[in-house]
Amino acid sequence: MFEIRRYTQAMADEWNRFVAASKNGTFLFDRRFMDYHSDRFCDHSLMVFSDRRLYALLPANEKGDTLVSHGGLTYGGLVMDSRCSAKGVLDAFAAINDYLRANGFRRVVYKAVPWIYHRLPAEEDLYALTAVCRARLTIRDISSTIVGTRRLKFTESRRSGLRKALKSQFRLSASTAFDDFWQILNDNLRQRYAVGPVHTADELRLLQSRFPDQIKLWLVCDGETPVAGTLLFLTPQVLHTQYISATPYGKAHGALDLLFNHLINDVYADYPYIDFGKSTVNHSADLNPQLIFQKEGFGGRAVCYDTYEYTL
Repeated sequence: MFEIRRYTQAMADEWNRFVAASKNGTFLFDRRFMDYHSDRFCDHSLMVFSDRRLYALLPANEKGDTLVSHGGLTYGGLVMDSRCSAKGVLDAFAAINDYLRANGFRRVVYKAVPWIYHRLPAEEDLYALTAVCRARLTIRDISSTIVGTRRLKFTESRRSGLRKALKSQFRLSASTAFDDFWQILNDNLRQRYAVGPVHTADELRLLQSRFPDQIKLWLVCDGETPVAGTLLFLTPQVLHTQYISATPYGKAHGALDLLFNHLINDVYADYPYIDFGKSTVNHSADLNPQLIFQKEGFGGRAVCYDTYEYTL
């Protein structure tokens, strides 16, 4: 028998302990990360109990009569531990749906955790989405991922950029200069896409102070001037590039090629997966060819980030 409870702040420690021990959770599900933007979302996360013991979590927010898992995260599906079985997850989804109907929800948007983040196989939820919920795939984003044990060589365009950079006096380092990086990122996004970063510099600084071992900023400097950088999210399975950006000078002189050669082949050479993130635009409808060309040049190949919907 499953019992569904709505998350409250008093449950934060229990929630966080479960995430840390789960087979598919990452620090993005830790309440210290999720709640940094709690003012933007009406949280309606769920905790699934079996015989009074916590069985699974569903990070989520409500938007009208829709439950979204989770609107403020790249992914946000059911967080499970090693005890979760296929039959148990089917029953858990049935209980979740009963709870949602009883609380006035009519639709669910479900963003599954991509398999590269799983420490153990954890796709019981995908089966439940079709077997119990009759869900349909509505969005498929494409990311580019390097497999640590099967690394591909850089393409000639990336090697050409690396040769240019090696002739420079660029300096690479981990950094806390979030304002400098954010300015490069903001200028780039405004010029190319007329949008700004999802996070402010203050938010990045706050999150890094809460997760110093999981959030790392790397910069490329020409003398004392930053010309390129990347913000990394480190989870047990995946090194994820949350942001990548360079100034026009940095781009022209291969600064990012130098940086990623160092990160991929030296600093994080032992990581199981290095994921460069999505390369889609227009609400995931279109591929950004230039963006994915760069990521594939480093050896990344396709991993999909999927979103499902179903009615109750």
